[in-house]
Amino acid sequence: MLEKQDFERLSQKFKKVWLRIYNYAPGIALSTILALLATLLQSWLGLKYLSPLILAIVLGITSSNLLNISSFYQLGIEFCLKKILRVAIALLGLQFSINQITSIGTSGLVVIVATIITTFSFTLWLGSKLGVARNLTQLIASGTSICGASAVIAANTAIDGSDEDSAYAVAIVTVFGTISMLLFPLLSNFLQLNFQTFGIWCGASIHEIAQVVAAGFQLSPISGEVAVITKLSRVLFLIPTVFLLRTGFGSQKPPKSQTPIPWFMLYFILLIAVNSIHILPDLFTDWVIQINKFLLTVSLAAMGLVTSLTKLKQVGIKPLFLAGGSWLFISGVSFCLIKLLY
Repeated sequence: MLEKQDFERLSQKFKKVWLRIYNYAPGIALSTILALLATLLQSWLGLKYLSPLILAIVLGITSSNLLNISSFYQLGIEFCLKKILRVAIALLGLQFSINQITSIGTSGLVVIVATIITTFSFTLWLGSKLGVARNLTQLIASGTSICGASAVIAANTAIDGSDEDSAYAVAIVTVFGTISMLLFPLLSNFLQLNFQTFGIWCGASIHEIAQVVAAGFQLSPISGEVAVITKLSRVLFLIPTVFLLRTGFGSQKPPKSQTPIPWFMLYFILLIAVNSIHILPDLFTDWVIQINKFLLTVSLAAMGLVTSLTKLKQVGIKPLFLAGGSWLFISGVSFCLIKLLY
């Protein structure tokens, strides 16, 4: 039998658990509802190649600024932004393997590495010339040179940037990625690109994976497959990028209190290793990947909910010019490298 002290102890634990649920549930529920709505809108509107991530962040910003979300939801929203987001980034590792890098060959790897390094460096330089804040510049550089929204939010956790900067970067990087998705297939014949080189160009320069798929497969299955492999290989460079940002790359005062690699990136690396040796059933991996897409959508909805349009307006138009310049650079330098090496 339970003694009185044991019963009181259990009662206290139950109250603490219930209080945490009461405090966190509203914000988590709100973020989840917006994520579901974004996913359904993508399906209903037939926007197959538009990521629900951008729809979620737009819905979040609209809800926050029109409805004036109260502090009642705050703890749950922060939980989605800090905990769920990091778990989702770690789970991205299940989409990649070491074989993807080796399968594109030496020339493809040279194109990817050179494009990432030069684009990231150019964006940092252009940002300083335009007077764009350092954190926002780093987010735009990460999103453009690596993998769009996922790179932006991973980089933001590494540099402790603001949610407004992250939302701004996600939005404008997605815009220019969409322009590439629509424009590149129209330019393929004019630029004299075959199926392989067009696929490499798409994978090495277009921002989001969904956009790469849309552009690559418009020409042929061959160009689409090459584009996806090139893009996934490029995403693997998120690891060294987060490491550099975490250690204060390009800053005058590197953060002393942080470990070089955050825990979620360590799990990201571990899951890449696990996926590379094929010990998990494909059905399980596919199931986790689908769930993880929704977790990322929930996180982006939460990001929108804490984003102030007033603060975004204060940032000004210069970051838009920065993202545009970065987009032109990555498109041009990757094309020149492909022409040089193939």
